[in-house]
Amino acid sequence: MKRSYKEDRLAKIYDAEILPIWSRRFGKLLLRDLALPPKAMVLDVGCGTGYPALEILQKMDAEGRIIAIDASSPMLDEARLKAGRLSGKRIFFRSENAAPKLAFATDVYDLVVCNAGLDEFDDPERAIKEFARVAKPGGRVAVTLPVAGTFVEFYDLFREVLGKLDRQDAIDRLDAHLTRFPPVEQVEAWLEDAGLVDVKAEWDTYSLLFKSSREFFFAPVIEYGPLGEWKAIAGKGQQMQDVFWHLKAAIDAYFAGGSFAVTVNVGAVRGRKEQVAEGRLLLDRDAYDEDDRPTGEVELITGDFDIVGEQKKLEQLDGVDEDEEPDEPIL
Repeated sequence: MKRSYKEDRLAKIYDAEILPIWSRRFGKLLLRDLALPPKAMVLDVGCGTGYPALEILQKMDAEGRIIAIDASSPMLDEARLKAGRLSGKRIFFRSENAAPKLAFATDVYDLVVCNAGLDEFDDPERAIKEFARVAKPGGRVAVTLPVAGTFVEFYDLFREVLGKLDRQDAIDRLDAHLTRFPPVEQVEAWLEDAGLVDVKAEWDTYSLLFKSSREFFFAPVIEYGPLGEWKAIAGKGQQMQDVFWHLKAAIDAYFAGGSFAVTVNVGAVRGRKEQVAEGRLLLDRDAYDEDDRPTGEVELITGDFDIVGEQKKLEQLDGVDEDEEPDEPIL
């Protein structure tokens, strides 16, 4: 796939311009009280330039391994540079799209994390079910995302401008867009519906400050984040230009002499995959559509389980040359 200039530029500025004021603020909740077993296997979905995967790696023993996936090759290039000789030895970066389903077998990982990325899925509920599927019995799933109330100050102005311009079509698109910021209780329900137990949520609130409308719209966290969707909501051509002219005027008028502060509400939700009672199959195969069933067969063996046709031995990872990554995922 051809790499775009925008993707390459984002990868170069991400750690300096976006990570400190966005992903790291979410990751602080994700990493809090993180407990990992010996020889842990971890999956980081949407790893970006390597945060929080590299921080998690520091908390693991020498036999722990991380698979970190992202759809952006330029971001992964930056992550590999930061990982150095650990890349391809203890942490494995893969260019993969996590939707509509993960390319991993069932019951592999002790921990599955997705930091500040769940809102980017078209179907976050399905994504969480996939995270739960690839987690081991007893393993944990932890996600962070912006929740309801994020950017509320901007969205109130957006709705006001669209109303004044009599743009009900755009207001309908705005309402659909805002579902990307669910209440944290909704995220808890998604984890519970995925079969996870001991589901717990934390949240935090902080503000981003901008001196003007221009600084707001051209800030990398906005320009490379929601700005494209906001333009699509406003429409095309002159309609879009009119909406953003009024938005800029409203921001500069309402916040003249001060800062335009927008709220970010951070939600962090964790759950545990329930251990299987002896004598019961781990996977309810009837719960999957024919096309969605994960690869591998499930056998009942003296009350335990095995996955036929899947190699899960950690020794394979140790056989990979530290300077060369395999062409295909190991697991």
